[in-house]
Amino acid sequence: MADAKTPWGGRFTGMPGEFQQRFGASLGVDARLYAEDIAGSIAHARMLAKQGVIPAGDAASIEAGLLGILRDIEAGTFAFDLADEDIHMAIESELTRRIGDAGKRLHTGRSRNDQVATDTRLHIKREALRLHDANVRLRAALVRLAGEYEGVVMPGYTHLQKAQPVLFGHHLLAYFWMLTRDALRLRQAFEAADVLPLGSAALAGTTFPLDRRAVAAELGFSAISANSLDAVSDRDFLADLTYACALSMVHLSRLAEELILWSTEEFGFITLDDAWSTGSSIMPQKKNPDFAELVRGKTGRVVGDLMSLLVTLKSLPLAYNKDMQEDKEPVFDAIDTLADSLFAVEGMLSTMRVNAARMAEGALGGFMAATDLADYLAAHGVPFREAHEVVGKLVLACEREGRTLQDLTDAELASASPVFGADARAAVEIETVVSRRTTEGGTAPARVAEQLAHASAALSADERWIAENIGE
Repeated sequence: MADAKTPWGGRFTGMPGEFQQRFGASLGVDARLYAEDIAGSIAHARMLAKQGVIPAGDAASIEAGLLGILRDIEAGTFAFDLADEDIHMAIESELTRRIGDAGKRLHTGRSRNDQVATDTRLHIKREALRLHDANVRLRAALVRLAGEYEGVVMPGYTHLQKAQPVLFGHHLLAYFWMLTRDALRLRQAFEAADVLPLGSAALAGTTFPLDRRAVAAELGFSAISANSLDAVSDRDFLADLTYACALSMVHLSRLAEELILWSTEEFGFITLDDAWSTGSSIMPQKKNPDFAELVRGKTGRVVGDLMSLLVTLKSLPLAYNKDMQEDKEPVFDAIDTLADSLFAVEGMLSTMRVNAARMAEGALGGFMAATDLADYLAAHGVPFREAHEVVGKLVLACEREGRTLQDLTDAELASASPVFGADARAAVEIETVVSRRTTEGGTAPARVAEQLAHASAALSADERWIAENIGE
């Protein structure tokens, strides 16, 4: 006969061997769902008793037994049996061992298909909140830095070549808005998971008079699934969260790359704290940005997690298939990697030293006021393409002579174009170049101050969203 722990023992006279059990088990991955599994089972048992499906005494015994198991797991004294296929069977078999036949009634009106889907959705909601909170903390660090150094000018780049000067705060806020979009995607993943599948049973629903809406209310779901087939096979919410993680890692990788560049001797814009740096085993002078490099490197694994999940889900017929057991490992890895990376980048930003003088020095090079000279001519009636050519020749001459645009005299400017007046040289002063970028979203100090106010308001709104949902 099959082992008593096997939930399909009545149909089989034999059971899988040791390899098959090990190959088919997921306990090592899904054990982290223990709290959600217990919460879902307690809500299910209470509902069964309320509906008269099982005796109230049995429901009370089930709840007490499950709470005891929860305490043991959290205390680290629960003995997991590797013969159990997954966390759900580990808990159910231990419950039956502790309270007897009452434990066997817990699974009435429920399949592992809708049970697993429920546990996973509960877990994803919790993890989306955790990631959202970490996202807010990092964005708050960016806002603090942007405010502290809002008057610092630095070179802005395109193609990694100096382009136009910008405020350092403006540059930092670009990452703030990237991460704000990431926070929105995390909220959308939370909302996608916020649907109760329990009550769908294996795929077709059940004959028992379940009150699904009562269970949804107790577990904090805002809706119940509309179709039982879809409910047990839907993993879109996992793809949503993993995509949010992958794109957030891409954004963190971009920021990490800049921290790496800025901390080099060639740039010298920042100095990373020793706690977020490492040394060399052979070169005593080295101070390496290893943690920023790790964030950059770990991005590949999270993008891989997304691809792994999507490939697992493709071509699956309705409803549940064992392939779906493979859905959790890449998602959990993506969640944990992003959480660690958000923490690491926040730590680096919060402790790094900003070398404002070096940034300002860098803003003087690269002929970054060239566009302003062309704009001056265009504002005085010269077609922009002609103005572009005039200034391009000036840049070429300065480059050959080892001079900057700020070194040009009024006479030299006038010889390039008679349109240049006595006020033309003022147009190439770096502070002027920055302050004249007054379009909404531009780098002018007044506009950056507006951005900071908007950013602070966005943070406050996100903090309120977390507070509203953290108790569910």
